This record gives sequence, C-alpha cells and structure tokens, in this order.
Amino acid sequence: MDIDTIKSVYFIGAGGIGMSALVRFFLSKEKKVAGYDRTPSELTEKLIEEGADIHYKEDVDLIPDSFRSKEETLVVYTPAIPQDHQELKFFVENGFEIHKRSQVLGMITRSAKGLCVAGTHGKTTTSTMAAHLLHQSHIDCTAFLGGISKNYGTNLILSDKSEFIVIEADEFDRSFHWLSPYMSVITATDPDHLDIYGTKEAYLESFRKYTTLIQPGGCLIIRKGVTLKPEVQDGVKVYTYSKDEGDFHAENIRIGNGEIFIDFVTPTETIRDVQLGVPVTINIENGVAAMALAWLNGVTAKEIKDGMASFRGVDRRFDFKIKNDKVVFLSDYAHHPAEIKQSVISIRELYRDKKITAIFQPHLYTRTRDFYKEFAESLSLLDEVILVDIYPAREQPIPGVSSQVIYDNLGPGIEKMVCRKEDILDVLKDKKIEVLITLGAGDIDNYVPEIQKLLNNR
Repeated sequence: MDIDTIKSVYFIGAGGIGMSALVRFFLSKEKKVAGYDRTPSELTEKLIEEGADIHYKEDVDLIPDSFRSKEETLVVYTPAIPQDHQELKFFVENGFEIHKRSQVLGMITRSAKGLCVAGTHGKTTTSTMAAHLLHQSHIDCTAFLGGISKNYGTNLILSDKSEFIVIEADEFDRSFHWLSPYMSVITATDPDHLDIYGTKEAYLESFRKYTTLIQPGGCLIIRKGVTLKPEVQDGVKVYTYSKDEGDFHAENIRIGNGEIFIDFVTPTETIRDVQLGVPVTINIENGVAAMALAWLNGVTAKEIKDGMASFRGVDRRFDFKIKNDKVVFLSDYAHHPAEIKQSVISIRELYRDKKITAIFQPHLYTRTRDFYKEFAESLSLLDEVILVDIYPAREQPIPGVSSQVIYDNLGPGIEKMVCRKEDILDVLKDKKIEVLITLGAGDIDNYVPEIQKLLNNR
C-alpha cells in the first residue's frame, strides 16, 4: 500500500507514545484517522482534539464506516495488543492491510534519509536532542520521537522541506529490523526484553542484524565499548563515540553552578564551549552522540552550540519538577538496571551532600525476574529506596516474583520499604525529603503531580 494514496488509517493502541506520533503524522497528511485505546489519557484526549476519532471500548461496531474499506484503509497496531483482540481479528478476517508501527516507519524511511537512534537506553534523549539540533538548523528534519519533547510539546516534529527523518529505533520484538537507516547511533546493548529474545546472545544478534540494514553511503555511530561486533555493508562508515574517547567525544568538561560546558571533538574540528541545556552528566555522552549525528549531516558549529544550549529535555527523562534550596524532585523513565545506575550517578554528582530518595516501580515481571539482583545493585547507590508493586503491562504475574525480591537484595545501610503505589503520598507526608526521584516506565508518573503539590506545600 502506498502511504500517499491511502485515505484512512486505523490505529489499534492509538495512545502509546510511539503510536501517537504516527497518528499525528497521518493527521498532518490530511488522512482520516481513528482507533482504539484501552484507557483515556491526556495524550489520547489531545489526539481527539487534533482530529482523531478514538474510543476506549473493544467493539467492532465502534469502527467508523469510513474505515471499513480494505482498499482505502491502512491498519496499524502495537505489539502490546493481543492477537485475539476483537477489532484486530475483524481486520485480519476481512483481508485488510495490517502493519506494526515499526513497519510503517520502515515505509517512511525508505522514501527519506532516516537518522535512527537505537540502544537499550539513552535513545529517547539522544534522538530528541538530535532532532532539535537538526530542526533548529538550516538542515531541518521530520522526527518520530519516543517521548514528549519539552521544546516542542509533542513527539512529532514535521518539516515540509527536509529529506531527513529522525527516528527512535525500538529493539522490542525486533521492530527496528523494518527500518532502512541512512545513519544510525547505537547507544548501548545491555541485554533487555529477554521475555522476547530468550538469551543475551539472541539480543546481541538482533543488533548485529540491525547494523546490516544501514544504507551504503551512510554511517554507524557506535558507543565505544559496547558488546557488539557490527556487520555493516560496503560503503558504510563506522565511527565510535563516548564521553571521553572515540572519533567523537568531549574534553575540557566543566561542571559547576548548575551548569555543564564541554568541548566537542570531531574527526576534523573541535567545537569549544558547548553548553548543555539540561545539565546532567548523563547528557554529556547523549549529547556527543546527538551532535555527531547532526555534524555528519551538515549542521554548523554555531548551530550545534545554539541547539545544545536551547535543548530543554524530554518529559520523564531527568525531568525536574521542583528545584530549589529546600527540595529537589524529578521524574525519570529509567527502568533497566544500567539506566538506573546512570541516573543515580548523575544525581549523586549534582547533589553530593544531599540525601537521595527514590520511588521505584519495577516494569514487567519477566524483567524483574531476570534482573532483580542488578536492580538491587543499582538502587543500592541511593540513600533510601521506596519500592512499589510491579507494573505488569502486557504480562501475567509470575509466582515468587515481586518487588520484595529487589528489597531483599538491597545493600546494607540502605533505608528501604515496600508499599502500594496508592499509599505513596501517605508515606511521603511525614518523611524528610531532600532529593526525590521517581523511577520506572509504568504508571508511577500518574502520581507525580500530587507528589509535586505535596512537596511544594511544605
């Protein structure tokens, strides 16, 4: 099916962060857009305001008539939707063209220069940062982001003049194998999604295959030290990057007074005195990768400096909600042990003399089962840990797997407790808080506004 000729697009699972960017893309192309999501959210309500027809009940009768022609309708679904979903079954049984989100992104990248960011962690911030650098430069870009950019208030950036499309390349269920990148960053390959892949070796193999998809004439920008031997086609250049070594890196790092400045080193020039708009140490490495992608595609040194200084970050990625002399409160999406470790180290560098408390909601029973010792190790870098129940997402409970297994493996001397997420406010009410961070990819973020209100009113 040709994206330019279809008239209607129906989404099953319209409210996910990645799916909603596609909803907005097709609305911008003046297609009819409708779909289903399980629960209302701020995001789905915004999509309805923008022109999408979304309902929340699994019911074939709620599919509008204008989406019942298989010749004119493209159906897009998220892998989180079960195969026995009634609306999905209807489209399958009636011979509609049905694609995953990643397949549709793949169609889009074939007609443009796809700049993709893959990796276990860091990809949302890095891709959003790269998109901002390009969009505010003379190069410009379209971008499908894995989070809400604070600069633009959306997960979709549109351009009617640029040939570049920035995409967060998701390794979940091998989705990124549908892409045809012109250039790609790989940030990390720490094993994850073992419920899908089975073994660490299979996970790494998936990334190796992904590197074979980069188009000749393009580039791979891979973090130095990752456990991956890329296998690129002839005509694909390979660059390395990291915080302090590689073809692209930072030097002369200056941290102080709530600011971070670096010199950005490229293979042919050094761009001096680059200021990080979101001054946390984890963003030095993310920034190097984003700047490398922008620099290789013609963004000037001045545009890079201006873009990095004006970058405001991503919702739920080191997202400061309160930052004053009394208390600091931030929300972070980190849900893998390596991500949590990086986040905690970054916080510790900023607030060396403060007590740091985290509320952590584990995401998935399988991930908790596979990595509970690693979670405990990363969380043990904190002063205090409050664990809430596991967010199940698509999974059923696994006997013997709960937040308690992380609790039992936390290091000595850590203040710790387990509570229901519904009791978080009561727990915090009388607790002395200096620096507080919520961690996790589930619905813990729903409690952030009330936590913010509680801390502000002290």
